[in-house]
Amino acid sequence: MNVSHHVIIGGGLAAARAAEGMRAAGFGGAVTIVAGEPEYPYIRPPLSKEYLSGSAERGSIFVHDDDWYAEHDVRVLRGQAVAAIDLDDHRLLLDGGDELRYDKLLIATGARSRRFPGPGAELGGVHHLRSVGESESLAQALAPGGRRVVIIGSGWIGLEVASAARGYGNTVTVLGRESVPLENVLGREIGAVFDALHRSNGVDLRNATGVDGIEGGVGERAGEVTGVRLSSGELVPADVVVVGIGALPNLELAEAAGLALDNGILVDDGFRSSHPDVYAVGDVANVFHPVLASHLRVEHWAVAKDAGFAAGESMAGRRTSYDRIPYFYTDQFDLGMEYSGYGILAADAELVVRGSLAERKFIAFWLRGHRVVAGMNVNQWDVNEAVQALIRSVAPVDAARLADSDVPLDSLLGGVER
Repeated sequence: MNVSHHVIIGGGLAAARAAEGMRAAGFGGAVTIVAGEPEYPYIRPPLSKEYLSGSAERGSIFVHDDDWYAEHDVRVLRGQAVAAIDLDDHRLLLDGGDELRYDKLLIATGARSRRFPGPGAELGGVHHLRSVGESESLAQALAPGGRRVVIIGSGWIGLEVASAARGYGNTVTVLGRESVPLENVLGREIGAVFDALHRSNGVDLRNATGVDGIEGGVGERAGEVTGVRLSSGELVPADVVVVGIGALPNLELAEAAGLALDNGILVDDGFRSSHPDVYAVGDVANVFHPVLASHLRVEHWAVAKDAGFAAGESMAGRRTSYDRIPYFYTDQFDLGMEYSGYGILAADAELVVRGSLAERKFIAFWLRGHRVVAGMNVNQWDVNEAVQALIRSVAPVDAARLADSDVPLDSLLGGVER
């Protein structure tokens, strides 16, 4: 009797949750995760937050305890990567030369950091941040304190690293291309909140700044970073440089195999790709969202967590139509934030604020056609469920009442069931 074999490519949260979803849905066949890295599947957000800052132990970053995989009969091939996918033969070629056959395949290969495109990226002391090893290497560079840290990029990774670096007692300069941090994702008004936050915590924040290259020393410091050259010609001295300029989905295997791509691997609401036995989830997947009636690719941990489990259920034969609202969070200095919603719809939507931007204690809503399409609570807790309920609701919302802190959020739902 042949046992069905489901294989997952990837060693992140989505991969581990997919294995969990398969077992929860009753799949009794063989399950193999090809993890690529030498670690068991782990969660990436702590790598720029709690783990980087030293406030969390190493064990906290892993999706499951090591014993979970044996208890659930899930084989994990660590330190082995997939070199090619043969769709016709249902076969994977591993980089060591071995072959692995599958009945169904899930691609959860995640994303990689964008490398600095100019000169100096390979100098010692230049860091990118995506993996456990990179986080640990960066923590070792930051932990002594008293170092000059220059961060290229004022997005989420750049700002979180700035917070951790200041926590270790370093001098920190952040170089951003936008007029305020996070302008492209949150708009200028909310981006200004993060601008003020970092400046008030001693970060030298330089907006609308171009970078020409990273420079190294001579003599005893040959091969080591000494500064970052700005487009203006100024050299900003640096002992440590962190590049945080975004990520690229790892699509090479899917592209070489001939799967349909468009800003990621195109999949339906059940994570099925253009090949009936191949699924995709996480950072690489452009998933059809039934609420939006369009495809959506989101690079956030909550999507990996929830969609990963749902993809596993789908592979096990359980009917799945993934319609969760994207969610992510950040912690920087004394600011904690949760964001829920469809950033693609919030780009030029009406901004409504409940609370005080100056005190950094507020809820921001983005409205399109009087409908809430995204919400962000800053230093306001136990409200995310209500924010998500407003996003799910199709009822129009009065902007003035939405901004009024005396009006309970639940009262704006118009009777729509959450």
